[in-house]
Amino acid sequence: MPTFAAVDIGSNSVRLKIARLKSGRLKDIYEDREVTRLGESVFRSGLLSPQAIAETVKVLRRFHRAVQEAAADSVRVAATSATRDARNSRAFLEWVRSTTGWNVEIISGLEEARLIHLGLTSSWRVQSRRVLMMDLGGGSCELTLSEHGHIRDTVSLPLGAVRLTSDFLKHDPPRKSELQQLRGFVAREVSRTAGRIARFKPQTVIATSGTAEAIAVACRGMYKSKAAGGNSAGRAQVQRLAKKLSRLPISERRKIPGIGTRRAEIIVAGMAVYAELLERCRLSGFRYSPLGLRDGLLAQMAADYDHGTRSGKQIESERSESVLAALKHYHVDANHAMQVRDSSLQLFSALKTIHRLPPEYGEWLSAAAMLNEVGDYVNRTGHHRHTYYIISHSEILGYTPQQRRIIAAIARYLGKTRPTSSDAPMKWLTPAGREHVKKASLLLRLARALNLSRTSAIQKLNVSLRSGSVALRIVPKRNASVDLELWALEKERAYFREVFGRELSAAAA
Repeated sequence: MPTFAAVDIGSNSVRLKIARLKSGRLKDIYEDREVTRLGESVFRSGLLSPQAIAETVKVLRRFHRAVQEAAADSVRVAATSATRDARNSRAFLEWVRSTTGWNVEIISGLEEARLIHLGLTSSWRVQSRRVLMMDLGGGSCELTLSEHGHIRDTVSLPLGAVRLTSDFLKHDPPRKSELQQLRGFVAREVSRTAGRIARFKPQTVIATSGTAEAIAVACRGMYKSKAAGGNSAGRAQVQRLAKKLSRLPISERRKIPGIGTRRAEIIVAGMAVYAELLERCRLSGFRYSPLGLRDGLLAQMAADYDHGTRSGKQIESERSESVLAALKHYHVDANHAMQVRDSSLQLFSALKTIHRLPPEYGEWLSAAAMLNEVGDYVNRTGHHRHTYYIISHSEILGYTPQQRRIIAAIARYLGKTRPTSSDAPMKWLTPAGREHVKKASLLLRLARALNLSRTSAIQKLNVSLRSGSVALRIVPKRNASVDLELWALEKERAYFREVFGRELSAAAA
C-alpha cells in the first residue's frame, strides 16, 4: 500500500496530510498544521521576512520527521500566494531544500483552484449539478465553478485575509475609514467575477480553509445554525457577524468560539470577503468542507500511481478538455493533431522494447503530439521555440509544472535542432530524463512524418522489428500518395540510428 504526503505552504498557515492508498481509496493517517504567517511581510514589502521563513522552515522540519516516520513513498510540497509574490522566494526554497531535501513547487492561483476542486470532488460526493467552490487563504481567494464534477470556470483574486489585513487594517478595532477602504477594494475585485457566478446559478456553495471553518462555527454558536450539521453559514448570518466583529477589539474577537487566538487577527478581513461574495453573487450561504489543497495533491499523487482511481479518471478528463481548449485557443487543426497523436501512441506501443520509456511518457508524448503546432500561432519562424514557451507556461490543467516542461521539451525538437544537454529546455532534467525526452521527441518526429501531407493518406501502418532494424510498412488509402511521408521518414533514418542504434526503413505496401 503506497503512502503519500502533501504539504501546503500557504500565506497564513502550513499544513501536512499523509494518506495511504488502499483499494483505490486514500485513507488519512496523519495531519498537522501550524500558523506561521509566511505572507505577512510580503504584502507590505514584497519580501518574505527572515522570522517568517525561519518559523516556516522549523515547522517543515517537524513535518519532515513525520513523513519519514510514516515511510511515505512520495511527497509533494506546494507553495501558494505569498511565495508566488515574494521577490526572495528562491532563498526560501533553497533553505527548505537544504533542510528537508524537498523541492517546493510554486503553483499558480488557477492550479491551486484545480487541486482544491480535485481534492473536494475525489473525496466528497456532491449531488448538485452546479457547484461553486470558494477557498479564501492568506494571500488569495480561489473561486471555481464546477458542473457535474468538471471545472467550467475558475478565477484567483488577490483577496487573502492576511494580505487584506496588512494592506487596510492598522488599528484595533479597525477605524471606519479603514473598513470603508477594505470593503471598497473587496467590492471592486468581486465585481469582476460576480456576474459570471450569478449567471451560473450554483445550486451548492462549498467553502474551504480556516476562515470558512471559523465563520461556520461562530455562526453555529451565535445564531444557532444547525443546517448541514452546523457546518454552514447563511448570508444574513455572515453579514451580521461581519458587522459585529469589525466593531470588536481583538481581545473580544478571540473569545468567540471557532475564531481563536491567531484567526482573530485576520477574521475581519476574511469576513468582509465572504460577506461581499455572498451578497454580490446572490448566494444564500455556504457549506464548510475541511478538504483543500493538500487533499488535491494527495489525489493527484494517487492518480499518477494508479490511473484507475476516481481522481485518476477525473484528471484524465481535465487534461483532455484542457488540451482541446488550447488547440481551439491557438487555432490548431484538431483533426490533424489527433492523427499525429494516434501515430505517436502506435509507435510508442510498437517500439516499447526499443525505447524502454517509462509508461507515463506515453501520456506526455500524447499531449506533446496534440500541442506541437501551438507555436505557429505566434510566428511560423521559430515556431518550435514558441511551442516550447507556450506549453511550459500555459495553464494546461492536470499537469504539474514539471510535467508541462517535459511535454514542452518533447514538442520542442521537431525541426533541424537536436536536443543537447546544454539547451535550456534540457538543462534542468536529469541525465536519464534527457535521454527519455530525446527518445520521445524522436517518436513524435516519426509521427509527424507519417502525417506530413495532412491528407490522411495512410490507411494502416505496420511496424515490424527485426534484429538490428525497424521496418515501417505503410498501407495508403485508395488512390492516395504517401510519397511525402516516405521522403520525411527517410530524413529521420540517420537520427534514428543515432538514438536507438537501429536501422529504420519505410516503404509503401
